[in-house]
Amino acid sequence: MKLLFLNGVNLNRTGMRERGVYGTQTLEEINGEIERYCKARGCESEFFQSNAEGEICTKIQMTDADGIVLNAGAYTHYSYAIRDAIASVDTPVVEVHMSNVHAREAFRHTSVISEVCRGTILGFGKNSYILAAESFLL
Repeated sequence: MKLLFLNGVNLNRTGMRERGVYGTQTLEEINGEIERYCKARGCESEFFQSNAEGEICTKIQMTDADGIVLNAGAYTHYSYAIRDAIASVDTPVVEVHMSNVHAREAFRHTSVISEVCRGTILGFGKNSYILAAESFLL
C-alpha cells in the first residue's frame, strides 16, 4: 500500500507559526515520524506540500497512491476546486486537521471537502496523520 500525505496552504510554516495550535515540530519532522510509522506497518509513504491550489488539485488527480491523507489547511473552508479534484478520482481521501477546527473561529467550522472524503480526523495534533494512515491499514 502507498499513501500520499498532502499538505496545503501555510502548512510549510508548521512549527514556526501558532505553536500553541500546531506544536513546535516542523512539517519535515512530522513527515519523518509518519514515514517511520508507515515503514514499520509495511506501507510506502509520499509527501507533498503546496501553497498553490492548482498544484494540490493536480497532485490529487495524478497520484498513483492507494489513499490520500489530506490537510488542505485554509483551503478546506472554501476550495471547490480541491473538492472537485477529490470527487473526480477513485482514490479515497481522508481529511485531517491537527487542531480541533470546531473549537476555533466560526469560519473554520465548515469544510467544503468533507462530503467527498472517506472520513475526517481532527484535533489530535500530528497524530491526526497517523490515525488517518491507520484507517487505510485496518
